[in-house]
Amino acid sequence: MKWVSVKSEGKMLFKSKLKLVALAGLVLSVLSLFTHFLLAKHTHGIVYEYQSSVTIMSWMPKFKKSDLSINNQPSYRRLWAPVRHLESLHPHANRSGDYAAPEMQSTGFIFVKIRGGFHDIRNAISDVVAVSRLLNATLVIPEIQSTTSSKGISTQFKSFPYLYNEDQFIAALEKDVKIVKTLPKNLKGARRKKEIPSFKVPHGASPYFYLHHVLPMLTKHSVVELLVFSGGCLQSILPPHLVEYQKLRCRVAFHALRFREEVQNLAIKILNRIRASGQPFIAYDPGMTREALAYYGCAELFQDVHTELIMHRRAWMIKRGILKGNLSSDSSEQYRNGLCPLMPEEIGILLRAYGYSPDTIIYISGGEVFGGLKKLIPLHAMFENVVDRTSLSSPLEWDNVYGREANLVDQYSTPPPSADVGMRSQAWKNSGPRPRPLPPPPARPKIYNVEGWWGWVAESDDEPESTIMELRTNAHRLLWEAIDYLVCIEADVFIAGFDRDGKGNPNLASLVVGHRLYQFPTSRTYGLDRKEIAKRFEEIRDSVYQPNRTWITSLHKQLRKSLTDGLLEESKISKSRSFLAFPVPECSCIVDSSKSSVNSSSPMPKYEIPVFSGQVDQCPSWMKGLTYSQSREEMEEENDKDDSASSGLFSWLSNGNQEGDIGDVSNKEEALVEDQEELEGGER
Repeated sequence: MKWVSVKSEGKMLFKSKLKLVALAGLVLSVLSLFTHFLLAKHTHGIVYEYQSSVTIMSWMPKFKKSDLSINNQPSYRRLWAPVRHLESLHPHANRSGDYAAPEMQSTGFIFVKIRGGFHDIRNAISDVVAVSRLLNATLVIPEIQSTTSSKGISTQFKSFPYLYNEDQFIAALEKDVKIVKTLPKNLKGARRKKEIPSFKVPHGASPYFYLHHVLPMLTKHSVVELLVFSGGCLQSILPPHLVEYQKLRCRVAFHALRFREEVQNLAIKILNRIRASGQPFIAYDPGMTREALAYYGCAELFQDVHTELIMHRRAWMIKRGILKGNLSSDSSEQYRNGLCPLMPEEIGILLRAYGYSPDTIIYISGGEVFGGLKKLIPLHAMFENVVDRTSLSSPLEWDNVYGREANLVDQYSTPPPSADVGMRSQAWKNSGPRPRPLPPPPARPKIYNVEGWWGWVAESDDEPESTIMELRTNAHRLLWEAIDYLVCIEADVFIAGFDRDGKGNPNLASLVVGHRLYQFPTSRTYGLDRKEIAKRFEEIRDSVYQPNRTWITSLHKQLRKSLTDGLLEESKISKSRSFLAFPVPECSCIVDSSKSSVNSSSPMPKYEIPVFSGQVDQCPSWMKGLTYSQSREEMEEENDKDDSASSGLFSWLSNGNQEGDIGDVSNKEEALVEDQEELEGGER
């Protein structure tokens, strides 16, 4: 009996121990699960950010650390150094002494709707501020229709605040124009009922139009609505007595229009990632959009399905009166006349021929290149560090810029069946029992992405309606171009393949050139003469990767000349369509360089006189002494020491083989002589 009791007690003790172990395991499991959820909640963003950065760095070009010892070499300065021709040019858009503050009693409110791309919006905003000042009116924050017409974008950022800092805009212009965020309640109701006068403003409207057509209606109704669909709504070149309005445009575009914080922060991150290696970089804007190619008749440059897409768009433009001309055009002739973009391959050849090394960092801006990634393959082959905003940022960072967006089901992705098809289908269902075999079902509506995204070209002469996702993408594109705009302004070198949009107006690249000329006039901005470049490529069409020394030398001279003469050409072409594309001389001044090392009594060398010296005002006294100080003797000594940066040009293609026309480049004495002649001819 004792043995049985001891045995039963042992079993009970064993079972109690098992229960304790199970209980302890359960408690530990609960604690572990709770800890897991807690860590997941508080570290999700960090882990995702880390994973995103690892993903980026795993396939992004790994930039080599810059060798700072080469920064003082003549060849390095020839490629990256500031342009001395514009050393005395400085930004100066301040108000003059007799500039009056806006009057307390305004003539009424101006409500503006702006439609268009990034460059259209920027031009229009600077113009409507000047118009409000001209009419002594109160400006309501402009409405950007590319965002208000897009469904599903963040409600946190919409209309003007989708791009720009609203409070900064109002505060920066308080001494120029009265600006309010919304109309008063009574006028807001009248606008909804369409009881206020509305003007569809033509591109480049004159001050006379506003003073004699808009102002009387504004005075009578206390509010007018301006509809701006084609960018600039005020005459680009104004009479001399209205120069203060030109300076106001500069204050708006270059100081008051500051992007919202999320956009600024992402642009700074991208710039920091580019400059992490310590290398300078080139920003390149291809300018190859479908609209621009269609407008200028450059369809035959592609020879594939993109040609059909361009021709379809050109026919659509002609039908709506956007373009006057024939449907067919000689693309080769347009190219020779400089009216078509330079291809990325051609830009790569120009940069390599000028001396930029294969490891140069090139940032591509302007969104997707029409023609697909295959158009960028030659550029990637010539330069190993070709990047864009997508390769330098993570999806999480872009989600932060976009804000919280709704998940949309695109109701227009599959067109609804026609009424006739619907009635037949319903009749078939209600027809009762069918002893005979069923006939085939009604034809399904054609889904274009099944047969190719270009399938709609053969279906109709009209462009397909934009889907919800396409409307959202149009709004996102404004943010993409804002990031590209900021990066291009800060780039060490900027070059554009094309500078026109689908309406014949200056595009994003032109605004970048104008901003750089205003804020950083000595930065290297190549204003390519596409007509001359096309002529030079015709000379070596059969040996484009093996140019001879004469061609390279002449190209060097032309590219150096484009740093200044290209700006003058921009002045003749772009300024008549967009003031912001060339805000000189109205928004700049020249620092008096008479105290420089050059004797002021003797005529200054031609290359030391800025290209605008006869027009630009002298800077105020507090800006004296800001010029680039270097004596003429030092300049000449530097020119003598400058060696040829084209040594070994395209050697990466021939694997070291120096035979042929290009092999003679390795001759150092000949290279030094020719480069010295180039520098003397280009600068003196």
